[in-house]
Amino acid sequence: MTDTRRRVKVYTLNEDRQWDDRGTGHVSSGYVERLKGMSLLVRAESDGSLLLESKINPNTAYQKQQDTLIVWSEAENYDLALSFQEKAGCDEIWEKICQVQGKDPSVDITQELVDESEEERFDDMSSPGLELPPCELGHLEELAELVASSLPSPLRREKLALAVENEGYIRKLLELFRQCEDLENADGLHHIYEIVKGIFLLNRTALFEVMFSEECIMDVIGCLEHDPALDGLPRRHRDFLTKTARFKEVIPIGDPELRAKIHQTYRVQYIQDMVLPTPSVFEENMLSTLHSFIFFNKVEIVGMLQDDEKFLTDLFAQLTDEATDDDKRHELVNFLKEFCAFSQTLQPQNRDTFFKTLSNMGILPALEVILGMDDVQVRGAATDIFSYLVEYNPSMVREFIMQESQQNDDDILLINLIIEHMICDSDPELGGAVQLMGLLRTLVDPENMMATANKTEKTEFLSFFYKHCMHVLSAPLLANTTDDKPSRGVSPVYDFQTSQLLALILELLTFCVEHHTYHIKNYIINKDILRRVLVLTASQHAFLALCALRFMRRIIGLKDEFYNRYIMKNFLFEPVVKAFLNNGARYNLMNSAIIEMFEYVRVEDVKSLTAHIVENYWKSLEDVDYVQTFKGLKLRYEQQRERQDNPKLDSMRSILRNHRFRRDARTLDDDEEMWFNADEEELEDCEAVVPPSDNKITKACGGAGENEDLMDPISKFMERKKRRTGSNAYMKCCFLRGV
Repeated sequence: MTDTRRRVKVYTLNEDRQWDDRGTGHVSSGYVERLKGMSLLVRAESDGSLLLESKINPNTAYQKQQDTLIVWSEAENYDLALSFQEKAGCDEIWEKICQVQGKDPSVDITQELVDESEEERFDDMSSPGLELPPCELGHLEELAELVASSLPSPLRREKLALAVENEGYIRKLLELFRQCEDLENADGLHHIYEIVKGIFLLNRTALFEVMFSEECIMDVIGCLEHDPALDGLPRRHRDFLTKTARFKEVIPIGDPELRAKIHQTYRVQYIQDMVLPTPSVFEENMLSTLHSFIFFNKVEIVGMLQDDEKFLTDLFAQLTDEATDDDKRHELVNFLKEFCAFSQTLQPQNRDTFFKTLSNMGILPALEVILGMDDVQVRGAATDIFSYLVEYNPSMVREFIMQESQQNDDDILLINLIIEHMICDSDPELGGAVQLMGLLRTLVDPENMMATANKTEKTEFLSFFYKHCMHVLSAPLLANTTDDKPSRGVSPVYDFQTSQLLALILELLTFCVEHHTYHIKNYIINKDILRRVLVLTASQHAFLALCALRFMRRIIGLKDEFYNRYIMKNFLFEPVVKAFLNNGARYNLMNSAIIEMFEYVRVEDVKSLTAHIVENYWKSLEDVDYVQTFKGLKLRYEQQRERQDNPKLDSMRSILRNHRFRRDARTLDDDEEMWFNADEEELEDCEAVVPPSDNKITKACGGAGENEDLMDPISKFMERKKRRTGSNAYMKCCFLRGV
């Protein structure tokens, strides 16, 4: 769906002082090399042509009017305006303009409008340029004061930058710096520090090109070592860069220009991150050109490496070669990770080319090999690389996964390796598991799946996922809920970690309930998943019990009679009622979540569930009088009975029901419609039901044989972990703790 927040009309003011409509399009902001700065871009929504390309100048007065209008003058007698469809889009672009100009977004105008007389007074130098004092030791203090006084004024700052550039002042200043160091002239070094810092704040690309050249950059860093605030104890940045920092070529780089560009980028990034003092809010804007310099260097590096086919071929060959030693492979994976991180600076079109190149070189098969290795650090870096690929193009990853399933067993598929690493994360905080769960969620999200005339990616991939992967994902849940209460018998630390893992899995399953309709419905009902999940309401960890309740609440929220009949036949409100009663009179999240669930059934008048709750649990709940929820349910139930006894009321109810719409705007897919039509009777007859008197879990239509099928994925992982990592590492696999 089109993003309406950025939808704008572009207007220009004509000679008659009337606004002309130049077209409708979508606005964005970004760095434009041709204009040498951050710019506003508007592309027509009809054909994508460029309606507007306007540099955000630091001195231009932008005005925000009526919450959805931004107006400014591009040049004399040339006024522009953007009229936004939504206020949120106007605010977003306004914040970008204010960020570039170093202004507070709460203002409605970014610059004070000055008349000509004020500007003349402001420009106290009638000459076209600014005269700098001689670059000599005796004039350093004068020069430092001149630089400091010029920075607050955009006009004086511009004149100072031109003077420094035109007179070749930087090289003279660096020569003076070397003299001061030789003479141990502390005052001179302090003045030079202030001067060089000020030159950075002039924010001029031409000056940076001189300062960051091979012959100048180390002296520039030396100038910034002598901060007067350090009380005569200069930093040793040059020592670190020349003696400590080491450039490693994991794959030999034959292009000297590329090698020089990498060195320069590292040093400039070091200046930005470590050498320059932390800028104030306004100074941050004055360093925008420094950020851009680093940005475009990274773009160049990525492009040059991408064009070197031999380099990439050697990289992937060594990554997957079994003869490559662990240290070397670690360096190769870290390089590839940084390479992918650099790609995030590319424009969308260039990023497409970059990832297509990596895909053609076989990055996904290579990651599959790396993820199967025992080195935790290597696997972690490989996971980061995989996340870049998933975020860039999940469809490309899904296509690879489905293709490899035709040749490999389920337990060595890439997606199942990802699931295995998630459920076997050794981090007590499960940091890696959280990251991997997010990637899985992206892969199974129907919102980013494509549909064409010949096939539907959603249908194909979800059918694949539920056939080949869902049993692996649910294995920890099934392993830890085989009894009437959560599995114990493990140490508290591991028990907490396992509970965190189960909460993550429940979060993903809840997402599936909301987005996968009949696929997840078939799985939950046939595998009796909800009964297993509700076992966790008895967990001593409140967050896990709440996750289980949230899962059931999402199911009830669908108001789907398939789910409702399954819940009623299996008496699945029983563990919820028990948890409510065990919680007692405590007013906490558990209490609120359970009451809200029953309140939803009452307010939405889910008749089948209302009758089931009252008929089976009223005696346990009738004494709860601090909320009216349960008495309200009883009243609803009695009203239903009255309507059933009164034919006229019943006929009116039928008329209203026939005009009731589906719960949301989505229509049933063709294959979903077929599933409902074909399987309703089968699901009715299939006893996925546990009688209320039987507390042991029996499986739908299968009995003991079905239970063996559920444990099969766990057994497979047990054997695999034994083969791969030996018995000690195998015992650490957290999803088996409940087995």
